[in-house]
Amino acid sequence: MLAMPEVNYIKHLREVEDMSISEIAKKTGKNWRTAKKYADGEVPVESLPFRRRGMMYEEEYGEIVDCWLEEDMKLKKKERRTNKKMFEQLKEEHGFKGSYRTVCEYIQHRRPQIKEEKTTRYERLEHPPGEAQVDFGNMTAVKDGAYKDIKTLILSFPYSNAAFSYPLPAENSECFLEGLKQLFHQAGGVTTYLRIDNLSAAVVTVGKGDKRSYTDSFLRFQSYYGFEVQPCNPGSGHEKGNVEKKVGYTRNNFFVTAPVMEDFSQLAHWLEEKMVTDRKRPHYEKGVPIEELWAEDQKQLKALPISDLPIFSIDSATVNKYGEILVDREKFLIHKARIKQTLVIKKEWDKFTCFSNDGEMIYQDSRPYMMTTRPIPWDNILADWEKKPRAVKYSRFFKYLPERVQTYLTIKPDEIKKRVAGLKKLLEVHALQDIHKCLEMEQRIEKEPHELGSLLEAQKATYPEKLSEPHTPSVLLDYETDLSMYDQRLCPTLEGRDN
Repeated sequence: MLAMPEVNYIKHLREVEDMSISEIAKKTGKNWRTAKKYADGEVPVESLPFRRRGMMYEEEYGEIVDCWLEEDMKLKKKERRTNKKMFEQLKEEHGFKGSYRTVCEYIQHRRPQIKEEKTTRYERLEHPPGEAQVDFGNMTAVKDGAYKDIKTLILSFPYSNAAFSYPLPAENSECFLEGLKQLFHQAGGVTTYLRIDNLSAAVVTVGKGDKRSYTDSFLRFQSYYGFEVQPCNPGSGHEKGNVEKKVGYTRNNFFVTAPVMEDFSQLAHWLEEKMVTDRKRPHYEKGVPIEELWAEDQKQLKALPISDLPIFSIDSATVNKYGEILVDREKFLIHKARIKQTLVIKKEWDKFTCFSNDGEMIYQDSRPYMMTTRPIPWDNILADWEKKPRAVKYSRFFKYLPERVQTYLTIKPDEIKKRVAGLKKLLEVHALQDIHKCLEMEQRIEKEPHELGSLLEAQKATYPEKLSEPHTPSVLLDYETDLSMYDQRLCPTLEGRDN
């Protein structure tokens, strides 16, 4: 442990001088991990230097009990030895002369310590090429001027430290299997062994040891692509430590600040390119580029099947008296269905489709979570921009504005403050996307904020957009009637004709 003056100095460098961990380590001459521990950790609490005495600590009896406690932690609670049983075993097998109370006090002190040691004692696992680990990570992107919370499925290969990532809207079975399929395509093959934790999207129940009950959809997927599963023990995140670290690495390097997404397809392509570029850096331990080690991993991958496995689940729903069904806890109005009719629901990762019992498709829509967003606090952000208008273009939030709004705010540098204040007022009444659409006409970029407000109000007062309906033949769409024939019949003199 460092002396308190050294600890205070490290914290001063971190908090006051805003130095990085590497800079602190170089300046103080300390190990990087030591600098990290004291720079970002809690202030160490001084402990009293008492040394425990007694036969349990000074003789081998304590070591024996420690061994028993550690062994019993791997068993079910009802199969573990009681304090009394350990006391009797010490007496009978090891000639223990102490009291039962002495054993109980030692166990009460050591059991929580051994449990903590067990969770922090990691084994160095050897990972041959071709083995992989998979896990979800929570990330945030920006879509249409609002935050979009997404789940990023990450496939990492511990041998090479190469990784692949695919963004998804949820952690359900359809998303997990669709993401895993896409990751296999990015990798160019199927991993030999796949280590997973107890994901609800794949695991139904957890048994003793490596016993697991998997969902039928996951077993079907595993059989189709031909990989072996290596389950993690409950509460043992270190058993898939490579992918756990890769989740944090992906978040810190690619999702701070939040990237702008058009849709999941565009974000997936962007993320794939980032991961390819990242493989050019050297391996953290082996010193050679990750892409060279990845070539060894690739040699061990299994071939992809000729065709992909379709990923979906089948459910059913009954139409209520209002003509609605419930999908993912959201109500949808089905015009073509009868009240109390039972529909077959095909759920894919991004959409669902409703069929009648005879197979007719009667409705299709996006799954509700595809539309879920969180608002960006534009009111507070714009208030800050009013105080520092020159910082608008450099703000981390500026890129989250629609393109036309960005142009409107910055096209006249001397009017930025006024336009920021005007945009703040407009957002009290109008949506950001409506303002963006209003500014799509080039001449409106020059207008004052209050003039844009008048235009937006006028748009609200006009007739609504024409509803789309599929029944009119395409030849009649936008057909304009020629009224001249009617004029000839009603007023022939206007056309120079007699009856």
